[in-house]
Amino acid sequence: MIIAIDGPAGTGKSTIAKILAEKLNLTFLNSGGFYRTLTLAILDNKIDFKNEKLTLDFCKKQKIEYTNEGNFILNGKDVTAHLHDDRVTANTSQVSSLISIRHYVNDLMREITKSMNIVCEGRDMTTVVFPNAEYKIYLDASSQVRAQRRFDQGVSNLSLEEIKKSIEERDEMDKNKKEGALKIAPDALYIDTSTLTIDKVCEIILKQIS
Repeated sequence: MIIAIDGPAGTGKSTIAKILAEKLNLTFLNSGGFYRTLTLAILDNKIDFKNEKLTLDFCKKQKIEYTNEGNFILNGKDVTAHLHDDRVTANTSQVSSLISIRHYVNDLMREITKSMNIVCEGRDMTTVVFPNAEYKIYLDASSQVRAQRRFDQGVSNLSLEEIKKSIEERDEMDKNKKEGALKIAPDALYIDTSTLTIDKVCEIILKQIS
């Protein structure tokens, strides 16, 4: 079984997907983490990601492992704690907009999940990566609410207004990607999480599944 969740950053996708995976005894697959891990490697090695062929060749040489606990191991080192650093967040959308990189990551995720029951979240899980998923959900929220949530996490050095501006710029990029753009699948359950608790969102989804 595949439960696919899409939506912009800050809507609670990762948290909700993890809770659902735990409650339903499924494997949680964090798609964005793959792109963030590759972006971290690209930045650390000063790879010019405007050169798509060079970037793809570099990415194919990286060894990425995904643990049952949801951690990302890059070339033998656990990099999970650094995947939401400001520099990674600022560049991930540009890296993930490279079509050859998207194809590479999508193939990687499909291969990993061939014989697994999963809950996955991202930007194009319901439309591109797993279009035949049994359950599709699209989570949304206002940019102000999403910025406040990230600000409250205390993981960014940016001001609330700077975070909001960054989120809106990223939304624009994600919605206008040549491939894998952020959009609502026609058969997805749409939930605006702006005024909902995590528990309430999970309750709505679990009712849909049962």
